[in-house]
Amino acid sequence: MTAQPPEFLSVTRLAEQMGIELAELRATLQSVGWMSKAEEGWSLTPAGEEAGGKYVESKRFGRYIAWPSSTASDPRVGGNDVPAPDIAAGQLTPTKIGEELGLSATRVNFLLSELGWIEKGLKGWRLTKQGTKIGGVQREHHRSGIPFVVWPAQLLENKSFKDSAAQVLGSDSAPTSTDGPTGSNGGSGFREKFEAKHRATDGHFVRSKAEMLIDNWLYMAEIVHAYERKLPIEEEMYCDFYIPTGKVYIEYWGLENDPKYRDRKAQKLALYGKYGFNLIELNDADVQNLDDVLPRLLLKFGVQTY
Repeated sequence: MTAQPPEFLSVTRLAEQMGIELAELRATLQSVGWMSKAEEGWSLTPAGEEAGGKYVESKRFGRYIAWPSSTASDPRVGGNDVPAPDIAAGQLTPTKIGEELGLSATRVNFLLSELGWIEKGLKGWRLTKQGTKIGGVQREHHRSGIPFVVWPAQLLENKSFKDSAAQVLGSDSAPTSTDGPTGSNGGSGFREKFEAKHRATDGHFVRSKAEMLIDNWLYMAEIVHAYERKLPIEEEMYCDFYIPTGKVYIEYWGLENDPKYRDRKAQKLALYGKYGFNLIELNDADVQNLDDVLPRLLLKFGVQTY
């Protein structure tokens, strides 16, 4: 039987197959001496040619370096899951977590970032204080030096992580409790009393005109945001708005003359303080001056507007 010729992949496609980021794979290929950075882009080294790399000419993409698909399993470039002394037994890399969920390592890292447990650095991922509480441990790839985070096996049973993963996979189910009388936030049927019937410009349905003005302002400022995002904590609590860039939560306090509402506010503030989340608080006066208030408050957390 005639042997099938090997399939050659671009670095981008090879990174996707391996479930790692493109920058990480490029850095690894450079660290093992198979590619080098030149002014016009990346060059294949003699060692890289010996390892199976070659140049490919494409009408659409021009000249690029391609690698045999078997490169993904080569122990010299096997990514974070290459056995290394700094990865302890039982610790899970993003690749291993992705194998359990059916996601790529890149999407796992974005999911963990959205939860506020890691943050993107110039290269690789950095552990946050909240991620440390979950059990994450900062590591560096033993060849490329690129930082990454490993996690305890218990992460797969963490409720916040499971809920977020279910949403990413499209298998989300309705929450079992709400920001109401039976939840940890107190209140008296808040969600039932204040129906989300105000439609913002971006399509979000919110519970008040003030929230609609806030949502519209964020949308027009081209700031990615979520409405009523569940916080990544054990307690059942939802924010008014969440901005992934900067990991910022926004709360609008609109009924402070209501004793039950004040109790609910106090409980929510206690949880924000307990977990050290970045919080912006807005009142009616702030809503009337969002152009002055929000840019200044967001900048404190590294979110630039306009």
